[in-house]
Formats: sequence, C-alpha cells, structure tokens
Amino acid sequence: MNYTTYLFDFDYTLADSSKGIVMCFRTVLNRHGYKNSSDEDIKRTIGKTLEASFSILTGITDINSLFKLKKEYENEANQYMNINTHFYPESIQVLQSLKQQGAKLGIISTKYRYRINDFLSNYFSQDFFDIVIGGEDVSEHKPSPEGLLRAIEQLKVDKAKVLYIGDSTVDAEAAQRAEVKFAGVLHGMTGKQELQKYPHDSIMTNLTELITH
Repeated sequence: MNYTTYLFDFDYTLADSSKGIVMCFRTVLNRHGYKNSSDEDIKRTIGKTLEASFSILTGITDINSLFKLKKEYENEANQYMNINTHFYPESIQVLQSLKQQGAKLGIISTKYRYRINDFLSNYFSQDFFDIVIGGEDVSEHKPSPEGLLRAIEQLKVDKAKVLYIGDSTVDAEAAQRAEVKFAGVLHGMTGKQELQKYPHDSIMTNLTELITH
C-alpha cells in the first residue's frame, strides 16, 4: 500500500522523552509522599493523560486532586522535559525521506502541542510538519479517534491512504476507531504480541522500515 500521509505519535515513537517524564513524575510524587512507583511503573503510563497516569501511580481518583498534580507536573516539565528528550537515531532521516517523497506528515499526541513544537524547532523548519495536534487540541484523548479524524479533515486527505504510527495499544485502538491503517513500532514499553492483537499494517523494530519496505 502506498500511503500519502503519515501521522505519528510522539513519545516512544519519534522521540524518547522518558528520562524527562520520569524525572518530572518522580519530583511530584516524592513531594506528596508517593515513593513506591518504580521508573518502569512510570514509563508504562507514557501515552496516557497526566490525570490518568497520576491516578494509576497514586490510586487517587478525585478529579481536583489529580488536576493539582497535573499542574505541578507541567511546571516541572516546562523546565526539564525538552532538554531531556531526544529523537530516536533514525527518526530525522525517515521523516526527511518521507517528506522528499511528497508525503504529508503530522503528529497526533497527548503531549502538549506547544511543547512538541518547541522541541521540533531545534531540528526542522516551522512548516516541515503539515499538522501537529496535541493534548490541548482535543476534547477526548486517545484511544478516542478525535485527533486522528481532525488531522484527516484538516489535511483533506484520503483516509484510505493514511498510516498512523505509534508504540502503544492506545495508539492502535485510536487508529482502529478512526478506521485508518496502523503501524506499530517497538520503541516503547508495549511488546509485539500486545500490538498484534489490533489491526495493523506492520509491527516495526524501528521507523526505518517505513522507507525500506
């Protein structure tokens, strides 16, 4: 299948921000006396909303309490996130290659758009990506298909020629619900067997397979 539009998740798909994420969660959790979560526990929440992640890690369900933890995390992230984030080795080359082939490129993430754009500005021109949709741009986060469907509508592209690339079952379900093709990449905490349970075009070891197959 020749795709004309490639939409990517961000964390654990294009870039590894796990160091910054763990650092920010650890600071907030420790501040409130929650010291039982391992780094792996924190990493397994990547891709979920901050409220959902804090609920998983603390057991808190009160919305107001979770919102306060989220705001504390955001303050930490403003200082420490992007300086502790890096592209995977193949990401830039793959993106440039797809762009040269004339493909449209986008990012659909629960991470805030402003933070993604700030990181991208160190590597690409402002118009390199055709669309970036972050957590502040949708009313429902993945696995809701809202972000994907909004991107498809705004780009005015044929849904049948769109591929969404992500690392988690949340991404896979979002693609399934949006009725677009999905390719999994094994950069993150989700194994191949978990991703294979969902409809998929491929499960990749890394993103290079997007331009070599």
